[in-house]
Amino acid sequence: MTEERDRLTRWRLILGRDAAEGLGAGIALTADDERRDQALGALYGDGARRGGLNASAPRVARWLGDIRGYFPSSVVRVLQADAMDRLGLHQLLMEPELMEAVQPDIGLVSTLIGLGRVIPERSRATARAVVRKVTDELEERLRAETVQAVTGALNRAARTRRPRHADIDWRRTIAANLKHYLPEHRTVVPERLIGFARRSTRVERHVILCIDQSGSMAESVVYSSVFGAVLASVRSVATSLVAFDTEIVDLTDEIEDPVDVLFGVQLGGGTDINRALAYCQGLIRQPADTVLVLISDLYEGGIAEEMLRRSREIVDSGATMIALLALSDSGAPSYDATHAAALAGIGVPAFACTPDVFPDLMAAAIEKRDIGAWAASHDIVTSHGDDDEVPS
Repeated sequence: MTEERDRLTRWRLILGRDAAEGLGAGIALTADDERRDQALGALYGDGARRGGLNASAPRVARWLGDIRGYFPSSVVRVLQADAMDRLGLHQLLMEPELMEAVQPDIGLVSTLIGLGRVIPERSRATARAVVRKVTDELEERLRAETVQAVTGALNRAARTRRPRHADIDWRRTIAANLKHYLPEHRTVVPERLIGFARRSTRVERHVILCIDQSGSMAESVVYSSVFGAVLASVRSVATSLVAFDTEIVDLTDEIEDPVDVLFGVQLGGGTDINRALAYCQGLIRQPADTVLVLISDLYEGGIAEEMLRRSREIVDSGATMIALLALSDSGAPSYDATHAAALAGIGVPAFACTPDVFPDLMAAAIEKRDIGAWAASHDIVTSHGDDDEVPS
C-alpha cells in the first residue's frame, strides 16, 4: 500500500495540482511533499511566468535553497537549468545572495563565465567563489590520473638502449630477448637492454592548448582551464594556454589558477581559427617536441583555406596537432564536418573527447602514437578526410 501511495505521490508531483482529482482522493500530500509541490509549481506551474518566482533575487534564493533541501543534487541541477531557460534568471545571477544559494556545477560555471564582464563588482567575489568550488573539485578528480599519464609517457619516450643498471626496464628487456632463452640454463641472455633515461629537469615537451571562446564551447573552456593548470604543474612540460574568438588572449601567465583563466575569457563573438593558429605557430620552438591541441567546433569565421594551409604547415614541421571538437561530458557536439574532414586529410585527427580519457590522449600524443588508432581503441569516432579536398 505504501509503495502504491509513493508511486501516486510522485505522479501527483510531476503532473501538478490539477492532476490531484484524477489520481484519486487518497493521496493527501505530507507537509514536505506540499513544499516540494510549491517549489515545482513555481517553476513549472501555470503561475510560473506570472510571477511564481518573480524578479526578486531574495525570493529566487529562497526557492533555490528549498529545492536543495527537497531534491537530490542531480535533480537540483536540472531544476536550476530549467529556471535559467524558462524564467530568464541570468540577470539575477548577478546578485550575491542568489549565487550563494545555487548548487555549484559545471553548467552554472559556464553560465557565469558567459555573463563574464557584466557581473557587477558586488557579486564578483561570490561568483569567483562559486567557480573556484567547481574547478577545485574538477582538479582534484582529474589531477592524479593526468600527472601519472603524462609523466609515464615522458619516461617511456625517454627510453634508452644503454641504460644504467638501476634504470633497466626488466619486463620489456625480457620480452625483447625471449628468443635468446637458454633452456639448459633456464635463463634469458639479455643481448639488448631496454630502460629509462634518467630524469632531468629540462623541459621535454611543449603543450599548447588553443581554445575557442565561442558560446557553444563553454564547457570545453572550463575543462581546458583545469587541465591547463594540471599540465602546468608537471615540471618537464611547458604549457601554453591561448583563448580566441576574432581576437587572441594569451592566458599562460594565469594558467596555474583556472579561476583567473575563466574570468579572463569572454564567451561569444566571432571565430578566427586561422589567426589563432598563426599565433600558436609563433610559439613553436621545437616542433618535434610540441603538441598543439586546437579545441574548437571548427566553425571558421576567417579564411578557411588559410586555416587549413597553416595547419598543414604545423604538421609538416614535425609538430603533433589534434583538433578536439569538444572537451566535455555533453556528448556529440555540433561542428563543421567539412573542416573536420579536411583537417583529418592533412594529418590532424578531429574528434570529441571526454575529460576522463583526455589524460590518456595526452600520453599518446607525447609518445607520438597514432592518434587515429588511439581513438579507435577508445571507441571514439574520428572525422575522415581526403587530401584532395584540402587547398594546396
